[in-house]
Amino acid sequence: MSHLSPIPPSALAPLDGIALLRHALTEAFPGEIAVVSSFGADSAVLLALVAEIDPATPVLFLDTGQHFPETRLYREALTRYLGLTRVIDVTPAKEELKERDPEGELWYFDPDACCALRKVAPLAQALAPYRAWVTGRKRFQAETRRHLPFIELVEGKVKINPLADWTPARLAAEFRARNLPAHPLLARGYRSIGCAPCTRPTAPGEDPRAGRWAGRMKTECGIHAPQTIQVLPGGASRC
Repeated sequence: MSHLSPIPPSALAPLDGIALLRHALTEAFPGEIAVVSSFGADSAVLLALVAEIDPATPVLFLDTGQHFPETRLYREALTRYLGLTRVIDVTPAKEELKERDPEGELWYFDPDACCALRKVAPLAQALAPYRAWVTGRKRFQAETRRHLPFIELVEGKVKINPLADWTPARLAAEFRARNLPAHPLLARGYRSIGCAPCTRPTAPGEDPRAGRWAGRMKTECGIHAPQTIQVLPGGASRC
């Protein structure tokens, strides 16, 4: 837990997610931490909190080349609305795309390979300079995230999930309180928004991520690969 100095492990457990986010951005990893955001259905709340703490925090957006046009427009509008000053588009290597997916149809034949090409590899490269990163994942989003901790160690980097225990009701209340703009696709039933070819609206009663890679044995793109994760000790996962 030395990664989170100057606060010792025993002091981390009482921290709520917002306090943990503030500590990570301003004390534990200043200049060495990035936020990874999809600018999706729930993204505005985390980004608003980040902007409130430090609007110059690097925010990495995986521009896969397969996003809905609405997502790109939302990324631009939300960035301006919140006053974020370092939103960085992370794109796949052009040479790799030309060699491995020249027609842009790899998602249909091998979605895992498509995610690896357009998300996993570019993000790994973009995160190389940082010691820590922040995600907006939440436990309610899917059964696979039900036990999501607040802090993880992933391939030598600290990974922080400050909104892990937030509920849909709390998110909605925060959206209203801050008058945050909604992603335009949310009104059309898209409660989890990824790349256009692999995302559909969800029906009432489905979990929010049911529309991602629907009909396939796939629930994550690969940037949150569970086999690489170690929950950090010291009670941090219970904060």
